[in-house]
Amino acid sequence: MITIYHNNRCGKSRSALCLLEEAGVPFKTVEYLKETPTIEELKSLLQKLKLKPHDIIRTNESVYVDNYKGKTFTDEEWIQILHEHPILIERPIVVNGNKAVVARPPEKVQEIL
Repeated sequence: MITIYHNNRCGKSRSALCLLEEAGVPFKTVEYLKETPTIEELKSLLQKLKLKPHDIIRTNESVYVDNYKGKTFTDEEWIQILHEHPILIERPIVVNGNKAVVARPPEKVQEIL
């Protein structure tokens, strides 16, 4: 089952969702701002993405600029920060089995269908 970590206010996220719908594949939508991923879910996502926590942080968000910009944290600390402030998670993230992509641009969804 494909899962999309989605923010409906984001145009790229909506576009990726449309691509999944057009592909006709079954998928689950997780509105991650309402259903915050657990620490373990974040670790699993990062493993599937093959990325470090800082690689999926939205560095233009005011929460980041005001509180974290220029500071050094361990991966574990960044994961905790992402859990506490899910708005910082880059979107959309699409997962298919053991693979995942940050679908920016949305066409990256095709890589894991």
